[in-house]
Amino acid sequence: MGDGFALVVRFALRDQAAATAFDALCAETLEGITRREPGTLAYVTHNPVGEPLVRVFYELYEDRAAFEAHEAQPHTQRFLAEREPYPAGVDVTFPDARVGEPARWAQVRTASAVPRSPVPISPA
Repeated sequence: MGDGFALVVRFALRDQAAATAFDALCAETLEGITRREPGTLAYVTHNPVGEPLVRVFYELYEDRAAFEAHEAQPHTQRFLAEREPYPAGVDVTFPDARVGEPARWAQVRTASAVPRSPVPISPA
């Protein structure tokens, strides 16, 4: 595994209609990620409790090159183009796994996660 590359994206959606359309677009995009991106280690979408118009993505890639390959995929390009009318705001954070005491093994398991084996995360 490379150095790892992660991001957290928080979408504040305009209204319930936008949330419904956004969720459908996400479901379609996840199919492409699952089938075509071996360097995508985890791609998890969350709907925070009590925030029906918020979606939070956690994305973990083998390295920066795997993230760039993800961004270049046709399904990702479609998502980026078609999502535009839905959010009222977007916030992107790039966590640094080397801060603090990183776990030796991490695995994200949710219904919307890209299924992968445990991912070793080691300090730099």
